[in-house]
Amino acid sequence: MAETIFDKIINREIPAEIIFEDDQVLAFKDINPQAPTHFLVIPKKQIATINDIEPEDAALIGQLYLAAASIAKQLGVAESGYRTVMNCNPDGGQTVYHIHLHVLAGKPMGWPPYQNTMKQQLP
Repeated sequence: MAETIFDKIINREIPAEIIFEDDQVLAFKDINPQAPTHFLVIPKKQIATINDIEPEDAALIGQLYLAAASIAKQLGVAESGYRTVMNCNPDGGQTVYHIHLHVLAGKPMGWPPYQNTMKQQLP
């Protein structure tokens, strides 16, 4: 697989505001935040899309969510609530082909996220 911007962050080739790291997972603040609190949680193992997750990656994917919950608690947003999102491929909004969990918090989140767009598409 081609190296992504996330591989460069993992390897410290480009800067990021890292907020958590262990041997399997790295978390850092999103450079284009969509909420008052917006960070990404990524596996250090490169997996291009959700479709590329293998059964042996199940524990690693669980680690992403455990890290997200722990960080949300540390940042004081766990009790009020947060949203986790993982995009897959172009129509799903994926732009970096190294899976990453978006964690957004700090304001009420509506549903559906693209409500105005959805209304325009209805007959």
